[in-house]
Amino acid sequence: MGFKSVAIDGPSGAGKSTLARQVAQAMGYLYVDTGAIYRTLGLAVLRAGIAPEDTVGVVDLLGRISIDLGHGDDGLQHMYLDGEDVSSAIREPEVSKCASGVSAIPAVRAFLMDMQRNLARRQNVIMDGRDIGTVVLPDADVKIFLTASPEARARRRWDELHARGTKVDYETVLRDIVARDERDIHRDTAPLRQAEDAVAVDTTDIGLEESFQRLLNVVQKGVGA
Repeated sequence: MGFKSVAIDGPSGAGKSTLARQVAQAMGYLYVDTGAIYRTLGLAVLRAGIAPEDTVGVVDLLGRISIDLGHGDDGLQHMYLDGEDVSSAIREPEVSKCASGVSAIPAVRAFLMDMQRNLARRQNVIMDGRDIGTVVLPDADVKIFLTASPEARARRRWDELHARGTKVDYETVLRDIVARDERDIHRDTAPLRQAEDAVAVDTTDIGLEESFQRLLNVVQKGVGA
């Protein structure tokens, strides 16, 4: 019997990471946050002083750095850049902007896609991102498109940032969310869109627990659990 794969796509701040991680724990699947992989490259690009739109510079950097994914004693996914655990550093707003830029480069997506697909070949996975169900795992057993209004997503991101001690005003976060949506939806390479066979789940007006139960029900039904 082959391994099962679950693809969860959606815009920035929709709660994909939190909910996918919870569902993965409930199912006993490996959780893969693909956005964290792109953020790690974004951090490397920032540290190297390369502009995210500098395709040649970014592609050249790929051959000079090491990006690894692991899971710590806390059961959470950790990202490593040249051996350094950068799991917290990649969550800063400037890294998010850079990650959005570099993720639009076709050579970057091709390079990192191999890492993602290899994980799905070796174990049951729940993978979240922007193009998992449409590009990375088009034959996934279950596809979910998770979304919420820009205002709801901005409020959640603002709460998350403030909980980590990052001081930024809500309006700035909302502008960033809207701008990120625009870039992700209209980019030429693997734009953000709902797969035709994906189940849409809107969490604008529901809490975390209800959102989790909805996703878990969809996944269990889809994999026959």
